[in-house]
Amino acid sequence: MSGGVDSSVVAAMAASTGAETIGITLQLYDHGAAISRVGSCCAGQDIRDARAVADKLGIAHYVFDHESQFRETVIEQFADEYLAGRTPIPCVRCNMGVKFTDLLRIARELDADCLATGHYVRRIEGKNGAELHRAADPARDQSYFLFATTQEQLDYLRFPLGDLPKDRVRELANMVSLSVANKPDSQDICFVPDGDYAKIVRKVRPDADDAGNIVHIYSGEILGAHKGLIHYTVGQRRGLEIGGLAEPLYVIKLDAASKNVLVGPKSALAVGAARLVNPNWLEDIEGRSVLAKVRSLARPVSAVLRGDQLIFDSPEYGVAPGQAAVIYDAEGHVLGGAWIEETVSADMMASA
Repeated sequence: MSGGVDSSVVAAMAASTGAETIGITLQLYDHGAAISRVGSCCAGQDIRDARAVADKLGIAHYVFDHESQFRETVIEQFADEYLAGRTPIPCVRCNMGVKFTDLLRIARELDADCLATGHYVRRIEGKNGAELHRAADPARDQSYFLFATTQEQLDYLRFPLGDLPKDRVRELANMVSLSVANKPDSQDICFVPDGDYAKIVRKVRPDADDAGNIVHIYSGEILGAHKGLIHYTVGQRRGLEIGGLAEPLYVIKLDAASKNVLVGPKSALAVGAARLVNPNWLEDIEGRSVLAKVRSLARPVSAVLRGDQLIFDSPEYGVAPGQAAVIYDAEGHVLGGAWIEETVSADMMASA
C-alpha cells in the first residue's frame, strides 16, 4: 500500500472478498523530510494515507523501513548510471528489488496466499502458467516497468486493476468512501519531486559535475563546452547552448570515458539494432518476429532477436543504453525483456 488510490482500491477489493487482508507499506524515504512531499509514494503523508485506508477497511497494516535498501539499490544506482552516460529507469530497479523481492519475501513470511498490487497490468493464466499482459487501458499500462518479473513471482502476484480504466478505480474508491479517492497520482520518478535529476545525482555523487566538450559526432569539431554529462540524455535537443549552426543538433551519445557529449543531426539518432544484457525471458523468442518497446512512452515496433542482438525492422529513434527493451507479441503478451547495453546505428547496419 503506497498510499495512493490504486493500491488502496486493491486493498478494498481484497477485503470485500472476506479473506484476511494485510496491508504492507515500505517506507522508502526519511519520514521527516518527506512528510509533505507532493507526487511521491511510500513516504511521509503517503504512509499516513495508507494507514488511514487500512483503518477504514478494518485490516491490519504494517510499515517496514526499507530506506537504506532503496537508497543503495535504486537512488545510488540511478546516480551511477547517469555518471556512466546512460539513461536509467529507476522504477524498474525498484520493482526488481524492494517491491517484488523484499515485498514478496515479507508476504511469504506472513504466510499470505498471494501478493496483490495496484499496477496496471493483466495476469492471465496460460497453458504454461501465469502470463503477464498489457493493461486493458493503454494509457495506464505499466508492463514496461515490470518486464523483469520472473515466472515464480508471477505465479504469486495478482493485479486486480489490469482490466479497469483509472476513472473506474476512482469510482470504486468513492463508493467505499476512501480518503484517497481523488488523490493525485504519483509522478514517474518518486524521489525526484521537482524533476531536477541533476540535483539528485549531485547530492549522491558530489563529483558529478565534471565538465567536458560538446563534439560533432561526424566531424569531431568541438562546438562548445558542457557542465557535466548528468545534464544530458540521448535525443535531447534543447539546452545544448551551441547556437549559430545551420541545422539543429541532437545528443547522439554520452561518452563517459572522454566526458564528451556527442551531437549530430537527427538522422544520426537512427538505430538499427541494440545489444541486450541481463535478460528475463518468459518465453523463447529467438528468431521470432516480435514487438519491442524501447522507451516507456514509445510505441512497440517490429523487431527480431538474434542472440543478444535486437534488430529493428525499421530504424528506431531515441534508443539509449541504460533503458530497457521489452518484448511483446501481437496480443500484448509480455514475452520478457532486457537492458540495452549499446546501440548500432542504422548507417552502420546498412553498410555491413
